[in-house]
Amino acid sequence: MPVCPGHRVDDLENACVRTFWSTVIPGAFVFLLCVASIPLPAWLFNFIRPVTKLFRTYLTLTEAEALDTSAEAGDPVLLDEDTSSPSPELSRDAAPVLWKTLVLAWVALLETLVWLAVGLFYLIQGGNETIFILSPFIAALAWLYATVRPVLHPKPTPSYDLFSLYAVFFGVEVLSTGGILYDKGVQGIPLPPTAIFAAHVANLTALVILIATVLSMPINIPSERVDESEIGKSVSPEDFTSLWGWVTFSWVWPLIKRGTRDTLNEKDVWSLSPTIQSRPIFIKFNRTLRSTLLLRLCAANSLDIMLDFTLSVVSVIFTYAGPYFLKQILDSITTPTPETRSQAYIFAVLAFLCNIAKTQADLQHLWFARRAATRVRSELMASIYDKALKRKDFSGIVEKDMDKGNASDGRKRDKSKDDDPKAGADVGKIVNLMAGDANRVSMMFASIYLLYASPFEVIIGSVFLYKLLGWSAFAGFLTIGLAWPLNSMLTKQGITINKGLSASRDKRMGVVNELIGAVKFIKFFAWEDRWIARVEDARKKEMSWLIKSRVNGLAFNLLWQMGSFLVSAISLLVFVLRGNELTIGTAFTAIALFKMMRMPLNIIPAWIVQVLQTRVAINRIGTYLEEDEVDEQVSSLKRAHSGSDADADVLGIEDGTFKWNEVEDKNEKEAAKKYGKKPSTTGLPSTAADTAVDSEEVDRASLTSETGDHRFELKDISIVFPDSKLTLVTGPTASGKTALLMALLGELTKLSGRIIMAKDLSRVDEHGHTHSISYAAQSPWLRHQSIKDNILFGYPYDDERYQAVIEACALQPDLDILEDGDETEIGARGVNLSGGQKARVALARAIYSRAKYVLLDDPLSAVDSHTARFLFEKLLQGPLLANRTVILVTHHVDLVLPGAHYLVRMLDGRIDTQGTVAELRERGILDEITQEAELEAAEKQATAEEVPSAEEAVANAAGSGEEAAEPAAEHKKPRKLIEDEQRETGGIKWSIYNTYMKASSYWTWVIMELIIILEQVLSVSEKVWMKTWGEAYGSQVHSHAYSYSASSAVGQKVMLDSLLVSHNLAPGVHNQDFTATSLPRAQDHPLFYIGIYAALTFGLALFNVLTAVMQFIGGFRASKVLFTRLLDSVVRSTMRWHDTTPQGRILNRFSKDVETVDNSLPMSLHDVNKSFAIFAASVITVTFIFPLFLVPAFAIGLAYRALAIGYLNTGRDLRRMESNSRSPIFSGFSELLEGIVTVRAFSAEQRFLDGLHSKIDLTTQMWYSFWMTNRWLLLNFDTLGAVAVFITTLFALSGYISAGLAGVCITSAMTFTLSIYQACSGWTGLELDLNSVERLVEYLDLPQEPPAIIESARPPAYWPSSESNRLIVVEDLVVKYAPDLPAVLHDVSFSLKGRERVGLLGRTGSGKSTLAMSILRFTDPTSGRILIDGIDITKIGVHDLRSRLTFIPQDAPLFSGTLRENLDPFNEHDDIECLDVLFRVQMITESAYQSQRSSRQASRAGTRPSSPSGNSPSEANSSAAPSVTDVESKAPISLETQVSAGGVNFSQGQRQLIAMARALLRHSSIIVLDEATSSIDFATDSKIQATIREEFGSSLLLTVAHRLKTVIDYDRLIILDKGSIAEFDTPWNLIRKEDGIFRSMCQNSGTFAELEQAAKDKAAKDGLA
Repeated sequence: MPVCPGHRVDDLENACVRTFWSTVIPGAFVFLLCVASIPLPAWLFNFIRPVTKLFRTYLTLTEAEALDTSAEAGDPVLLDEDTSSPSPELSRDAAPVLWKTLVLAWVALLETLVWLAVGLFYLIQGGNETIFILSPFIAALAWLYATVRPVLHPKPTPSYDLFSLYAVFFGVEVLSTGGILYDKGVQGIPLPPTAIFAAHVANLTALVILIATVLSMPINIPSERVDESEIGKSVSPEDFTSLWGWVTFSWVWPLIKRGTRDTLNEKDVWSLSPTIQSRPIFIKFNRTLRSTLLLRLCAANSLDIMLDFTLSVVSVIFTYAGPYFLKQILDSITTPTPETRSQAYIFAVLAFLCNIAKTQADLQHLWFARRAATRVRSELMASIYDKALKRKDFSGIVEKDMDKGNASDGRKRDKSKDDDPKAGADVGKIVNLMAGDANRVSMMFASIYLLYASPFEVIIGSVFLYKLLGWSAFAGFLTIGLAWPLNSMLTKQGITINKGLSASRDKRMGVVNELIGAVKFIKFFAWEDRWIARVEDARKKEMSWLIKSRVNGLAFNLLWQMGSFLVSAISLLVFVLRGNELTIGTAFTAIALFKMMRMPLNIIPAWIVQVLQTRVAINRIGTYLEEDEVDEQVSSLKRAHSGSDADADVLGIEDGTFKWNEVEDKNEKEAAKKYGKKPSTTGLPSTAADTAVDSEEVDRASLTSETGDHRFELKDISIVFPDSKLTLVTGPTASGKTALLMALLGELTKLSGRIIMAKDLSRVDEHGHTHSISYAAQSPWLRHQSIKDNILFGYPYDDERYQAVIEACALQPDLDILEDGDETEIGARGVNLSGGQKARVALARAIYSRAKYVLLDDPLSAVDSHTARFLFEKLLQGPLLANRTVILVTHHVDLVLPGAHYLVRMLDGRIDTQGTVAELRERGILDEITQEAELEAAEKQATAEEVPSAEEAVANAAGSGEEAAEPAAEHKKPRKLIEDEQRETGGIKWSIYNTYMKASSYWTWVIMELIIILEQVLSVSEKVWMKTWGEAYGSQVHSHAYSYSASSAVGQKVMLDSLLVSHNLAPGVHNQDFTATSLPRAQDHPLFYIGIYAALTFGLALFNVLTAVMQFIGGFRASKVLFTRLLDSVVRSTMRWHDTTPQGRILNRFSKDVETVDNSLPMSLHDVNKSFAIFAASVITVTFIFPLFLVPAFAIGLAYRALAIGYLNTGRDLRRMESNSRSPIFSGFSELLEGIVTVRAFSAEQRFLDGLHSKIDLTTQMWYSFWMTNRWLLLNFDTLGAVAVFITTLFALSGYISAGLAGVCITSAMTFTLSIYQACSGWTGLELDLNSVERLVEYLDLPQEPPAIIESARPPAYWPSSESNRLIVVEDLVVKYAPDLPAVLHDVSFSLKGRERVGLLGRTGSGKSTLAMSILRFTDPTSGRILIDGIDITKIGVHDLRSRLTFIPQDAPLFSGTLRENLDPFNEHDDIECLDVLFRVQMITESAYQSQRSSRQASRAGTRPSSPSGNSPSEANSSAAPSVTDVESKAPISLETQVSAGGVNFSQGQRQLIAMARALLRHSSIIVLDEATSSIDFATDSKIQATIREEFGSSLLLTVAHRLKTVIDYDRLIILDKGSIAEFDTPWNLIRKEDGIFRSMCQNSGTFAELEQAAKDKAAKDGLA
């Protein structure tokens, strides 16, 4: 039975049908609400629970605050993912606002009574149709629900069910009232009685009041944690804004208003909502467990993803409603009648409402997507950091060098697996995971809607086109099917190219990283030009991949441009050839649809590539998150809070066997099973910060054996350290002393046994010591903080204890010297402190902690004997270590034995001897141990005062070392060694644009602009041609050339004026004066029209590709030019600049900023230009046809301008702050990874993790706020755009232009809307990208060193001559690091002879390093001069100077690669020469040398040149050479031995020997040697001294001495004191000088007699005694 007889259910022109829908929709909605409120049976609830979980809010505001509060209190709430965490104590008394509840209830009650009365009236009256009688009663029931709901469940926040019901009521009421007006205006049906019409108006008014009341309610109520006065200032208003504020996004306006007026700073941006703060998100994410990382991410963001999906679909539907209404409007203009014209206005209004609805759908789905992206980014970054705190330490692993072809056992290598993620990530890769991969995954979630909205768009568009063109629409789509194989090929090729590009970029960054990390060493050797060339070579390979990538992209672009062109052209061709007429409505609607479908058709293949790349990123992160972790014993993050260990009061190991952490190759493990071989590992650990065996513990070469037979292990370890006593651990080099401490800390892989350790910070003994561990590593790890903060290490400041620690650790004299005392900022890796100072700061940190167990790894080796005795007496036997279990690794057994209770001797990885000192003394073992230990320690004595490393020579210029400045004023602000990174303010300056345009060539952009203009001309022509084509179905048509006369504008104005009075204009009136040209009828010559159309669209596609080509050419050229200038500027900058600029900051320029210039900047510039061109073309087109459009356009333009300025200013500041706030995350992360063992030892992981959460929140605060301003802009621009299109449509409906011109105008207005948003949004992106250019330009004008070569002053080839008696002459030398700083050297004068050996000694701050650096011209004299062989070094280029000298630093860096590449990185010498020097510095044995030498001689022609010394290397004095068995028991070293990054798989002594081998290859007449630090063992020191005596005899050797024994047999010694030469004479004369500084040094060393005898022997040998 039909509802309304004689009418279809969708015939809304009928009053009965309208009444039906007005009844059914609210009634059905209330019915569904009632059904949804019925509780489900338990079995059904459990059945659908997995599905309902997906629709649950991941983290509510209450739960987020509860988690955060609990975490702050140190008592995290332990919940699973299904448990919410209500926190009643956080909730404020959230009573509903009474008047709002009364308004909702009383208005609804009134509506109920009125509708009930109306129903009774119709029922009593009778004679009406059933629907008219039922309708009021159903409405009354629905209103009854609206009455009861706020009374039974009053809420201070919006009731979304009520709001939805009001919206439904409002919609049906608009339908009813609009229907009445339509009936009156079109069909002439009189209005209903006044009372009824007034009731409709009153109903609308009541609904507006109800909706406004709900909209005024806040979406959340602040808890007690929130200061309501700070909402909108420091507290985000996002959570507490009204529903109206949320729908309009007006809550963002205060921030934009602030940013429009002033430059924003961090304090101006409100904090994040707790629901997107890092800590609560991470805690919840940790409880979300799934089988893979991707599933975890999806589960944690399921609601956001589904809402994003749903709203995206809604947005697409509303988007495609536009072309539908466009067709209806154009059809109504083509065949105008009063009815169609009225319908056209209705369609115009509906199109406007659809645009507004689309805007709201876009706003909401993009917000949900961005929230998911924000959470994903925080979840991944925090998870990566958290994993770093818990994973086993794999730093320094040397990856196996796999053969290019087949494996050694004949198995073929699967090349497809080369790029698969591998475990055992190094520091660089882990930072990349956080910086790059996490961001990529996050952005995928932000834009994932494109992945499902695009196919839906294609489906909707195809359906529309089918309705419009029939099967002809799909003829064009066949071209996409035909092009798919080519598309698939380009996609696969793109993935391959992308991998190649990433790999080449990684390699280039690897070279740059090594260059910047070793820039000082490179300058020492004058290798700048060659390293620049090396980086440029890597850059060329990267650029070749970039070219391939761009060409592939251009091919992809061309394919899809031509594809979209062919789709539309072929579809229209088939449509016409089938005999159809292409009407105006059909033509413009089809063109609009084809253009709308171009984007999703382009997006789908591009996003397939994007998804594959994101999958790689997720797999990389997933692989890392699955790496092995340390035990719960070790990690405070994993340890449960309850329970205690039975052995909680002791520390030890029971039957333990340990090895260094290794990463097992799973593929090889599987293959080993197949081939019956023992699986190897991808590498072995090596020294990196404090995380592995130090230089004296294991000969690293033994760990790089290709056979893998030599594996260092601790075996059969059983020991319990005496409680509250001092235990000594001693033993020879490589016996496993440090390894024992590492095993205790749980940092080694445990093969058997157990560690007796139970760290629990909550347990405090009677002496105030916590049941925890503190640790001082042999290689100190210090943070980039002040000395004071490093010592405190997060513990509360106790002044008395702090001062006692400073005193006991002998730091007070150092702090007195430093200008800022303990507030002195420590540079990266302690660059501005000496080795001894770093060791004692780390020691102070371990002592200041109240931990019961104190592990000290050889802190006495870095100090002189006087300081060692002071530390023993004041510290080890002092009150600070009383009642604490102290384990001290040392060789100074004699010194500390009186205070020790227990002694352990290690030998070959086992405990050789252990027992109390008394027991060992009784057994007679103690004397033997003491003698052995002192033999090791004898060579480890430093000079009487600590000496800074060469590293601090320039760093101290920042005001903290060499100047020996006076103590700082009492309240003076400490001087910053490293200044905070600056950010620009205001808009990007023209000079930045100019720099980029100039680098890329102005002509490139001029040509591109011309092409873009031509492209827009063609675009407008396409629309005009469609109009002409549509009008060509007649007897004769005219092509309009658009030459309006002045009178036409007047006619238009008259018509517009009349339009405002009445709509009843005569249709088809055209007051236009055109120049006409006759064209054939479309029925007769359809191919003519389709041909012109095809030519226009082909031209558009071609121009689009050409702009991409020009963009690529310009961008490529700019990338090359700017990179080359940046590289040259950075490499040739002064060492002072390098020492005061963090390496990470420099690398950021070479990585992120260069990548931006390579990739996104040219695209951004192109997109902005194109958007502005489209905008201009659209405005000109509409204005040309409607001059009066300028009036509303002017008002709209002013609104656009105000919005754009606010957004641009605010967005620019936010992005700059986001960029700067990101750096501390990564620099701090790198720092953590280097010191992870220390952090875990102190159980400080949670503090570091909390610090990370704060840093993530800061950068997310800027990032998220920027995107919220972007959403605000989108909403406002889309709304303004909808208004512009609506106004244009009203103009088009005025009746004085043809349907064709109306189509041109409306489609242009649609384009104008999108283009202005894209231009504004793109401009912000462009400014952000140009910020990278800004940052590069900042580094193009750095303080530079003097010229490398001065052509007019080149020294002769023989310079300097070693025969000269005045080889180095220093005259009245005064050196300052800056004009405003005090002089470091004062009137220094001396003269040195060729072949002389001269030692340079002095206390800290005396100027030794400065003098050595001055000879290499790292700083120029303020006055005086330095002459080398008669030439003033300031008169020649620094390259000529440094290339003729050799400087050997105490810690010479090695580069990743082979040993051969490290000795001779630029292949200037042959293999035989390299082997010679390795043998001569005792790096290889004679048998190994002869074996390798003969194999190389056999494989090359010619003969080996004689060795520089004139003797065969085998004839060299080998008195200090080790025996064959000594070396050959270790793994063999050859030129092909692999070197890990930084050379950390070699001991410090081996690195020193390799540095000397490099020096031997250079044959320099002058060698400046910064002697190795005191961690070199006796055997290595013997090798070094033998090398110096035998191999450098023909050179002048100037040694910056750190040990008196080293220089006691030198020819002369220079003693510096406070920047002046205090003594300069032979050692024998100086040691006999009463009250002399050198004599005092010798007396304080504890070996005066031995030193005096050595000096006397030297004098006797020289005939001076």
